[in-house]
Amino acid sequence: QVQLVESGGGLVQTGGSLRLSCTASSRSFSNDDVGWFRQAPGKEREFVTAITWRGVATYYTDAVKGRFTISRDNAQNSVYLQMNSLKPEDTAVYYCAAGLGATYDPSKFVIWGQGTQVTVSS
Repeated sequence: QVQLVESGGGLVQTGGSLRLSCTASSRSFSNDDVGWFRQAPGKEREFVTAITWRGVATYYTDAVKGRFTISRDNAQNSVYLQMNSLKPEDTAVYYCAAGLGATYDPSKFVIWGQGTQVTVSS
């Protein structure tokens, strides 16, 4: 079973940038679609963005379009989330998730990381 490890979270001021990484261990996830989700305190986990297994297609929730960019490097077994123009409402724990065909059926995001905290100060 592949394990996912997120990194790159931290504290940043409004307007700043962070780059999150999601790295798979124990096996390649080059055949999996990968997504990023986030959960703010007191709120349900929500979808942020996803990328198909070959990186051909990407999807974003409206709240982050134009500010966040998802990418992947299958040779490095990693997926990245570049977050620019960060806002206080982006504060959350960010999780990466993977699964075969998951961009077509989100219930197939079955492999989850432990999350990384992103805090945006005003």
